[in-house]
Amino acid sequence: MHILEDLQARGLVNQTTDEEGLQKHLSQEQVTLYCGFDPTGDSLHIGHLLPLLILKRFQKAGHRPIALVGGGTGMIGDPSGRSTERQLNSEDTVRYFSNQIEGQMAKILEFDQGENAAVARNNLDWLKDLTMIEFLRDVGKHFGINYMLAKDSVESRIEHGISFTEFSYMILQSYDFLNLFREENCTLQLGGSDQWGNITAGLELIRRTSSEGEEAKAFGLTVPLITKADGSKFGKTAGGAIWLDPEKTTPYEFYQFWINTDDRDVINFLHYFTFLSLDEIDELRKEVEEQPEKRVAQRRLAEEVTRLVHDDQALQQAQKITEALFSGELKDLTGSEIEQGFKDVPTHYLEEQEKGLIDLLVEAKISSSKRQAREDIQNGAIYINGERQQDMKYTVTEKDRIDETFTIIRRGKKKYFLIRFS
Repeated sequence: MHILEDLQARGLVNQTTDEEGLQKHLSQEQVTLYCGFDPTGDSLHIGHLLPLLILKRFQKAGHRPIALVGGGTGMIGDPSGRSTERQLNSEDTVRYFSNQIEGQMAKILEFDQGENAAVARNNLDWLKDLTMIEFLRDVGKHFGINYMLAKDSVESRIEHGISFTEFSYMILQSYDFLNLFREENCTLQLGGSDQWGNITAGLELIRRTSSEGEEAKAFGLTVPLITKADGSKFGKTAGGAIWLDPEKTTPYEFYQFWINTDDRDVINFLHYFTFLSLDEIDELRKEVEEQPEKRVAQRRLAEEVTRLVHDDQALQQAQKITEALFSGELKDLTGSEIEQGFKDVPTHYLEEQEKGLIDLLVEAKISSSKRQAREDIQNGAIYINGERQQDMKYTVTEKDRIDETFTIIRRGKKKYFLIRFS
């Protein structure tokens, strides 16, 4: 199947500047394409994952992707999709963010794969030497104010105010496309649906600066905004964004995000975020319709995306933690797995080497009083590392520690508490 047809079948095409021309272009030659990612933080999140995976889809189809980090534009701020001005970061901060993001891109794209190996570029490399006079004479003169005001990214901000800094962002992004077109023969820019105005502005700049008689063959393609069936924002949880950095969102948390996907969303997400064939996704669709309680599609989604963003070892670890929490068999977990799986549970730090269970339940605020602690133990509501404990005189000692550091206490069916020994 043609790459463009596959993207359309998966619902991944929002707009193209010339669908027929692009399809012909992609069929006739290897195409160099790019997508830009501004380093506004030290990690990408799963909202960035979709365009990254589309770059990968093009690479698997034989084309050459450029992953552009906006080390220059990241110091300006894109007004697209925002109602307020971005906070400006220092050059050192943006450089650090850029390095972090480049490392994450290298986990998704193949940077050492022969003729169509992906390349990383940073637009600071060409923007830092661009003088104000050059910018105004050679680039700015091609942009009419009325043309810029008509763009959604600008028009939506006029009422609340937009600085000249952010107003100029469109021109800088257009210059990126022009530079990559000239230096790398890059003829296709990808972006989210909010980037349509910036992408078409870049195409216009390429057209205007091309020599007479020269064919300015370049295209733009945007991907749709992902929405969830329940109306909530994709990629957000009660704990915040889902990051690609395992230090910010652990592989277990990442896995859990995908495995908890709504039945109404899971097939769409399989199309968007996995490389499973359309036929295989159709089989999973039948599973959702006929046996939704088994959550086969959700497990497959979680497996595929966790393996893709992290690796097989991280996936196996996430699955091990999930199974241990489901079964209550916690003793086989390692210290690092406990830190992942119990990252957000109440934690009590204990300096003593051993502690009476009743006193520990009260001190760690697992039970509200000694009387309640006795009732909890007597009623069989207290579990230590997955095993029920009904001995009123029980003392938690070194033998109850996992990895010499942790003891997991459960009260009732689902209330977990972590005891961490100093």
